[in-house]
Amino acid sequence: MLKDAIDTYLAVRRAAGFKLTDDAFYLFHFARFATAQGDTHVKSQTAIAWAGQARTESQRAIRLKAVIRFARFSYAADNRHEIPPQGVFCFQRHRPIPYLYTEAEIQALMGAAARLEPADSFRPLMYRTLIGLLASTGLRISEALGLCFKDIMADGLLIRKTKFGKSRIVPLHPTTHLALEEYLVERAKLATTDDHLFISKWRRGMCRQTVYATFKELLKMAGLPRQSGLPRPRLIDFRHSFASNALVDGPDRRDQVGRHTLALMTYLGHASPNSTFWYLESSPLLMDHIVRACEHFVEENTP
Repeated sequence: MLKDAIDTYLAVRRAAGFKLTDDAFYLFHFARFATAQGDTHVKSQTAIAWAGQARTESQRAIRLKAVIRFARFSYAADNRHEIPPQGVFCFQRHRPIPYLYTEAEIQALMGAAARLEPADSFRPLMYRTLIGLLASTGLRISEALGLCFKDIMADGLLIRKTKFGKSRIVPLHPTTHLALEEYLVERAKLATTDDHLFISKWRRGMCRQTVYATFKELLKMAGLPRQSGLPRPRLIDFRHSFASNALVDGPDRRDQVGRHTLALMTYLGHASPNSTFWYLESSPLLMDHIVRACEHFVEENTP
């Protein structure tokens, strides 16, 4: 009974564009636990007991929230499902502080990629191009690794595998376009039927875990971060750096800021402006601009 309800819930949500990989894992685990207790519907006490088995408070909160979302959906069709209460496990997720790369650091990482072993393999060129593409476009790593030959278009990259299931075109700077063209010439020489742009030594599409491991190696080779107390650089921070720079270089006029932010939101593939506005907090330079703008506004409007 619970499994059938979970299958329906996942099918409907996935049809709306949600992947729900983690939710599926949690919910089927919960269903096995609840069924062993003799439950055929969601029971609050059972859900709390199941979520409470997790090791940390954050994991308990995440598990219970997955059941709450499922219970709300299922209650609409069958009121025998109970909706567990919110706030049983107190946990507030905080965004990690991003590491904003400088141009010199990006060049250092690309240079490190060019020195990867084996020197006579395709690996150095591939990682050098991947780092350059992430830095110059702000793509998510999943979007970059999902690129295929058919996604290279005259006006940019067609991003099909997005976080929210929507496709978009990402224009390329002329220098990025030229570097990508040179990479594609070498990529086309490889004997494989896989059409992913970035491929493993097994001639298949790259997995993120492999890229993460190699990126740690590149950070060490490039000597990043050089100062203690700084956040650990991550692949997603190329996206943070791109967005922050785009906002710093944006227009100063108030009537143009909104259009610029909306354009950046569309370019990045964000679902709402809130996701784009968060980048305002990640750059000290942006915060300084905001403080000065607020001070100027107050001075102009103080009698």
